[in-house]
Amino acid sequence: MRIKFVDLERQIKLHKLEFEEALKLVLEKTDFILGEELKEFENNFANYVNAKYAIGVGSGLDALRLALIVAGIKNGDEVILPVNTFIATALAISSIGAKPVFADIDEEIYNIDTSRIENAITSKTKAIIPVHLYGHSADMDPILNIAKKYNLVVIEDACQAHGALYKNKKVGSIGDLGCFSFYPGKNLGAFGDGGMIVTNNDFYAEQLYMLRNYGKKRNTIIK
Repeated sequence: MRIKFVDLERQIKLHKLEFEEALKLVLEKTDFILGEELKEFENNFANYVNAKYAIGVGSGLDALRLALIVAGIKNGDEVILPVNTFIATALAISSIGAKPVFADIDEEIYNIDTSRIENAITSKTKAIIPVHLYGHSADMDPILNIAKKYNLVVIEDACQAHGALYKNKKVGSIGDLGCFSFYPGKNLGAFGDGGMIVTNNDFYAEQLYMLRNYGKKRNTIIK
């Protein structure tokens, strides 16, 4: 008997009527881009992770890339990340001209080894991206202390960690910015791709709302 690693067909069969009703509502409204359903989801997700803002974007990669941009990461800057992560984490960094700098992992939980971070810091280091995986969060307290010491931004890659906790705090809400993916095979999957950036920073949120929508502060999609 073959057991599927990710059984999306089973999920769809279980909730088919709910999905059809939701899709029917969107189709009737033709509210396809930045519509009411997205806003409702953003509000619910922000409440769920206990963050002030949740900004929906096209994918987990988009979330990471836009988070880096609003954090001021530029060409030639360095960003520290763990060796054990999906390629999108590094691609987000390299796509804006910055350099991914890899730190080894803790062999017990497969997340970044916080004792390796300071040795990776140079005068060009501007941010740390801890990646939460397999139900384990990265050890955030030492990461935040190092970031404060060296004036670094902390961007959590929680793309595969929806709902994971660190000392009773939802991951994604602990650093300066948190990034999630809704790729179909993720913990919380969409029909297609999707991503979310969460933050408590008013400036970051304002910039993200504009960056995801061609620089506009409001959604002015003509239907």
